[in-house]
Amino acid sequence: MSQSAQPTNLPVIPLRGVVVFPEMVASLFVGRPRSSAALEAALAREDRAIVLVAQINARDNDPGPGDLYDVACVAKVDKVLRLPDGTMKVSVQGVERVRVQGLDTSGDYLQAIVTPLTAEMELGPIEGEPVDEAVTRVRSAFEAFARASRRVPPEVVASVVSIAEPSHLTDMVAAHMGLKVGERQQILALLPLLPRLSRLLELIEAETEVANVERRIRKKVGAGEGEGERGQSVSAGDGEGDEFKNELDDLVREIGEKDLPDEARQRLEREFRKLKMMNPMSAEAGVLRTYIDWVLSLPWATYSEDKLDIVEAQRVLDDDHYGLEKAKERIVEYLAVQQLTKGEGKGPILCLAGPPGVGKTSLAKSIARSTGRKFVRISLGGVRDEAEIRGHRRTYVGALPGKIIHALKKAGTSNPVILLDEIDKMSMDFRGDPSSALLEVLDPEQNEAFVDHYLDLDYDLSKVLFIATANFLQAIPIPLKDRLEIIELDGYTALDKLQIARQYLVPRQVRDNGLTDVDVRFTDDALRLLIESYTREAGVRALERQIGSVCRKLAREHLEAKRPRKRFRVKPVRVKKLLGAERFTDKPHEGKDRVGVVNGLAVTSVGGDLLHVEVAVLPGKGKLTFTGKLGDVMQESVQAAMSYVRARAKALDLDRSFYENVDVHVHFPEGAVPKDGPSAGIAICTGLVSALTRMPVRFDVAMTGEVTLRGRVLPIGGLKQKVIAAHRAGIFTVVVPKENERHVEDIPKEVLKDMELVFVEHVDDVLRHALRMEHPDRFLTEPFGVTRDYLGIYAPATAH
Repeated sequence: MSQSAQPTNLPVIPLRGVVVFPEMVASLFVGRPRSSAALEAALAREDRAIVLVAQINARDNDPGPGDLYDVACVAKVDKVLRLPDGTMKVSVQGVERVRVQGLDTSGDYLQAIVTPLTAEMELGPIEGEPVDEAVTRVRSAFEAFARASRRVPPEVVASVVSIAEPSHLTDMVAAHMGLKVGERQQILALLPLLPRLSRLLELIEAETEVANVERRIRKKVGAGEGEGERGQSVSAGDGEGDEFKNELDDLVREIGEKDLPDEARQRLEREFRKLKMMNPMSAEAGVLRTYIDWVLSLPWATYSEDKLDIVEAQRVLDDDHYGLEKAKERIVEYLAVQQLTKGEGKGPILCLAGPPGVGKTSLAKSIARSTGRKFVRISLGGVRDEAEIRGHRRTYVGALPGKIIHALKKAGTSNPVILLDEIDKMSMDFRGDPSSALLEVLDPEQNEAFVDHYLDLDYDLSKVLFIATANFLQAIPIPLKDRLEIIELDGYTALDKLQIARQYLVPRQVRDNGLTDVDVRFTDDALRLLIESYTREAGVRALERQIGSVCRKLAREHLEAKRPRKRFRVKPVRVKKLLGAERFTDKPHEGKDRVGVVNGLAVTSVGGDLLHVEVAVLPGKGKLTFTGKLGDVMQESVQAAMSYVRARAKALDLDRSFYENVDVHVHFPEGAVPKDGPSAGIAICTGLVSALTRMPVRFDVAMTGEVTLRGRVLPIGGLKQKVIAAHRAGIFTVVVPKENERHVEDIPKEVLKDMELVFVEHVDDVLRHALRMEHPDRFLTEPFGVTRDYLGIYAPATAH
């Protein structure tokens, strides 16, 4: 700004609890919208000048012309640091005093017409014996105050008293005294030098007397109580005009009223004593204040009351979701335990595992509703920093607590339902492993004393009901999985989807698409068509989208009609007309017996599916080929099946060296789809025997099971999905391992009543049921035995 007395128009930042003097370097935090806009305007100026003026009442959030002092300081903006929360930390240096002649409040920021006061200051006596004597007395008084109060570091005292220019000395002493805003504003507004020095001397002597009294008290009652007395005396002397002191009083009241553990209360009192000793505009004071606010904002001893009516809880769960009986049963069990233990039981740590769209997240919300607890969702997908869970230590700039503490603050209670969504999607890098940080959170023996790095205090998480969700259990580290009570949610069957669509999806889409005044009904055949021919998924998300698409087209048709229809009946023909050609078709079975073609079964990410196995025998030199984008395990299954057939050559009426004169090709159709796993072993073995012996395979039989070199049939997974897939394809006889008999109860009764399940222990049993042959008894086997007829080169030792 020019040193002339010509008025200048500059942007203004009102200050709360702060007065800036010429030549003073200060750090300010700017967060109010108008102040931020004023700062941006100053940065756009060539001289980066801005007016810093103190507010008369620091509580005013949007001060006007009558709320600001008329003497201010023009400063130059030096550095700006933009913080993550949207505020800006600004470093400024005072340039000169100005008088505010007028204030413009019409724009996005305040603008002031200011006139420099440098020339006016020169009217006062600036040299001579009275001034020199006053300067000497101010220096001595300031040094005495620093010794008595210990609030000004020695290096700062040495720097200030070495200032030779009297006006600059006066301003710097006033800036470091910790005076009230009104007193500092007096020093800024007093232009003649001698009166300013005299007034400053009075203030220094008064503060020194207070400091001496405090020192005597400390000697009598001890350092700890002395600090408390000092805080009280200073607070009493500051009055309501000092915003910082008022905030300290509010904090004292909040700490006293808050129900806190002893450790947290002692930590807060210690941090509060530090805060009272600091300059309110220092960076460390802001860090301390944020920490205290966080500790006070947490619901340490606040708990919501559980709804312990298990009948009502069951009703809520049934109303919100179809099926999912295991998860519902576990929640009702937990509520029963809570009722018997009077709420003293620990919260379970559940993991709902299943394919996308089966209702894991929505089930967690229903659990919160049925128990009467607050619900908070934490998305863990893509989290790779351990500090996201445990928080950052306060030594880091911008440190904050982790997601767990954030969730508790958001919930407002210490016993919410916290959903850890997509727990299998976390990763790790050089910043740490978040899954390891969850070990403490999800361990019932440890989480009653969970320590967030930012808080550095024990927090009891034992009453929190944690529910994790995952798509793939294999992606969860074993130590973390060990802490979870896993409830697997299988994909919905077509029958389940029909019920869900009828009870939940159709009413919701009719409502969401504005058709509540229209009678819209989907026939069961139309819904089956949508399920089987327009979607292919384990859950129901795509099904709901397709139903929504039909409803939108009906809404358009309703509005475009000359006479709006009051009723729509959606049948399969209308579905095809509205949605176009069918997108998916089930794999048909062969329709007749064929040599070398077997109906296998597989489990995919969207449920069970029919897996055809084709085997061809060609003249050659013993080469075994397998195609269809097979994984390593499936390739090994082909090799194991071939070795078993070679070992059983005599029983199959094959020449022992048959494989030397033929090439065998095993192919799995849909070659672009990756396939892996051992459960196709008996299907491969059946296809090989059929192709080599020319005996056809029954087209109405499907099979699944792992095969060993000795011909044993080992258990497999996904029996429910595989049987449902066979049922959907019109195959009602399924050969399954004997050891899977215990899993039959998982199969829906509507499917099981139509199915014939053949339980086998050996491949010979499989062949007897799967091949069209004249003498089935030729394949009867010695259970699990290994004879010379099997391998020709090995027999087990006989026990004596």
